Amino acid sequence: MASGEEPPATTSATRLLAAAALVTGIFVFSLQDLILKWVSGTYPLTQAVAIRSTTAIVILLAWIAYKEGLHRIFSRRWRPLALRGSILMIAYSTYYLALPAMKLAEVVTLFFMAPIFITALAHPLLGERVGFTRWLAVLAGFCGVILCYWPEIFGSGQGVALDWALLLPVGAALAYGFSALMTRRLGPTVSASVMGLYQNVMFLVWVLAFAAFLAAFPFDRTALHPSLAFLLRPWSFANPWDLALLAACGPISALGTVLLSQAYRLTEANFVTTFEYTGLIWAAMWGFLIWGEVPDLYMIAGAALIVGAGLYMLFAGHKGAATSP
Repeated sequence: MASGEEPPATTSATRLLAAAALVTGIFVFSLQDLILKWVSGTYPLTQAVAIRSTTAIVILLAWIAYKEGLHRIFSRRWRPLALRGSILMIAYSTYYLALPAMKLAEVVTLFFMAPIFITALAHPLLGERVGFTRWLAVLAGFCGVILCYWPEIFGSGQGVALDWALLLPVGAALAYGFSALMTRRLGPTVSASVMGLYQNVMFLVWVLAFAAFLAAFPFDRTALHPSLAFLLRPWSFANPWDLALLAACGPISALGTVLLSQAYRLTEANFVTTFEYTGLIWAAMWGFLIWGEVPDLYMIAGAALIVGAGLYMLFAGHKGAATSP
C-alpha cells in the first residue's frame, strides 16, 4: 500500500450506494455458499474453486473489455492486487473448508468476526479514527462469538467436543479483514472489476498449484475430517449437473466480487463492513430450508450480540458522518 495515498472523503449518498452494493453482494455470495456446501461431500475444494474462477475470469474479462478496455488490466499496482487476491484465497478457502463440518449459519456467524477485525485494523492500516465506544462494540462482538459456542468451549462434561474446524471461519474473517482494507486503499486507482479479475486469477493459480502438488504426492485420504476431505479428495467429473452448479458459481462470484469491491471502494471500511451482518439472514434461511438446520439458543443469543455490536458501529458511523463537514 502506498503510504502517501489517502482514500477519498465520501458523502451520505455514496455511503448509501456502498451499503446497497454490499447487501446485494452478500446475498449473491450466499447462493455460492449454498452450492459449495451442497457439493462439499463429493468434490474437492480445488476443483470447485478452479471451475468457479475460470468462468468468473471469462465474464470479468468481457466486462472490462466492454466498459474500460483490456489495457486497464495491466495495472501498475499489480503487486498489491496480486497480494490482495492471495489473501482472499486464504479467506475464502478457510471459509469454504468449514462448510462440510459445520452448519451454514454457524460458519457465517463466526465469519462475522470480519467487521470486528476490520474495525480493529482500520486505524493502524488506513488511519481511520476508531473511538473508545467502537472498541467496546468490538469487545461485545467477540463475546458474542464466545457465547455462540459456550457449550463447546466450556463443555459441561457431557461429551461436547470443540471441533478445530471452528477456527476456520475465524481465520477467514481475519484474512478478509486485511483484504477489505486493501480494497479501500486501492479503490481510488483501481476499478472493482479489475480487482475482481486479479482476485480470481490468483484463486486459479493457487488452486491449480495445490492440485498439482496433491497429484504429484499421493497419500492415504481415507477417514479424514470432513474439512480435510473437502480439501484433499481427488477431482471428479461424474455428474454433469454438479459440474454445471459449480460453473454457475462463476457468474455468481463475478457479480458478488464486483459488488463487494465496489462497496469497499466507495466509503470508509469501518462503516460499510457492518452490513456484512445481513449474511446471517440468508445463511439461516438456506440452512433451514435445505438441510433442516435449526440454531440453538446459544447461537441465537451470540448472533444477536454480534449483530447488535455491528449495528452500534453502524449508528455511530452514521452519526459521525452526519456531524462531519
